[in-house]
Amino acid sequence: MVPKTGHSKNLQRWMDYFHGTHTPEELSALLHDDVVFRSPIVHTPQEGKAITMMYLGAAGQTLGSDDFRYTRVFDCGDKAVLEFETRMDGVDVNGIDMIEWDGDGLITDFKVMVRPLKAIQAVHAAMKAMLGKMKGAQV
Repeated sequence: MVPKTGHSKNLQRWMDYFHGTHTPEELSALLHDDVVFRSPIVHTPQEGKAITMMYLGAAGQTLGSDDFRYTRVFDCGDKAVLEFETRMDGVDVNGIDMIEWDGDGLITDFKVMVRPLKAIQAVHAAMKAMLGKMKGAQV
């Protein structure tokens, strides 16, 4: 398991958020207005803070079970790769979060990759349902 502290300044802010209360205000403070989110499911990059917050919020509610844990971290100061594992509907999910920060410590790029295929299918189904539910609640 990856320690909660002792990371570079940028990654430490992400880890504090991850292990904290996960409020939308905290997430918003971490993201650049022009952040790009790259999903393992959606073909095109999703651009902007609002859409990135929606995707990360949905991921937190679908992938972020008690089983979710970061297992390895490659911390390069303004870039990091965090490997994670979780379990969804009986399927073991393995993936990575690739995060880039600007000079002000704001996330400018967030890419998620997931494996194996069975896990991608489970993530796709859960994210589709959660995003539909979230969009319905915004009406």
